Amino acid sequence: MADIQQLSVRATTIEKEPKKMHLARREAIAAYLFISPWIVGFVLFLLAPVAISLYASFTRWTLIGPPPRWVGFENFEQIFTRDRYFWSSIRITLEFILLTLPPGLILGLSLALLLNQKVRGIRLFRTIFYIPAVVSGVAVSILWLNLLNSEVGAVNQILRSLGVVDPPNWLNSTQWVRPAVAIMSLWGVGGTAVIYLAGLQNIPIHLYEAAEIDGASSWQAFWKITLPLISPTLFFMLITGLIASFQVFTPALILGTGTGGFFSPSPELRFYLVHLYTVAFREGKLGTASALAWIFIILSGIVTLGVYYISEKWVYYEESGVNNDTKT
Repeated sequence: MADIQQLSVRATTIEKEPKKMHLARREAIAAYLFISPWIVGFVLFLLAPVAISLYASFTRWTLIGPPPRWVGFENFEQIFTRDRYFWSSIRITLEFILLTLPPGLILGLSLALLLNQKVRGIRLFRTIFYIPAVVSGVAVSILWLNLLNSEVGAVNQILRSLGVVDPPNWLNSTQWVRPAVAIMSLWGVGGTAVIYLAGLQNIPIHLYEAAEIDGASSWQAFWKITLPLISPTLFFMLITGLIASFQVFTPALILGTGTGGFFSPSPELRFYLVHLYTVAFREGKLGTASALAWIFIILSGIVTLGVYYISEKWVYYEESGVNNDTKT
């Protein structure tokens, strides 16, 4: 009797297995259908352009001219040896990073500390400071193009009212045009402050209460509690700010019209991506521009990995209670 029951249960299981497999197959098909728009978009608009760019970097491909011709590493050799703007564009980009990244991180954190205070109307102030971060980059650049006008711009008018007899000729001076772009880049510091604010509000309040009981000052609490616990947010903003600084393009192209002509910025504003754009669309050298793009990816990747390596010494993760360098 027991054998008959086992055979019956086994037969029922065998009958159910095809139904389960059919149901699982239908669910898998439905899942692929739902994600297929993303897959198609990824292949067409990301994977295929990347593959074409990699191929183009090894070819002599012009915007208007004969079909692409394979030249191997000739484009890369030309860039490193005969491109007069390559090394200067890297230097200009690195100088811009030094001019904007540290002040942006410090100002963003300082503003976040102010916006973290419990005062009346603080939500309104948070909104006001965040609004510039969502404005179009082109609109912001055109706005600053007028603000930095040497004759009627608001910046120089304020400087004259403060007693500066000869204010800088921001956009027509090789000395001041890069600081002008750096000043403009701090326009969106409110967006950085909001991210810092989220990190500040995740710090447990009882840590500050314990520090106050122990007699710690506000400055000591900041260095011993706030800064270590907000270090993951600092690290995130450092990485994203570094990548954004490498990719500066629109401000240089628009603000640089004062010295180099329309859409032809001066050598002082020939950032790396501006140089890449010029080679591709003004000189028509698509193969060389693709090689520049891959060099840019490699350089920015090396710098980012270096920052990741250094972060092991100072980024603190609360859940583990230790620094990165003691984690396994």
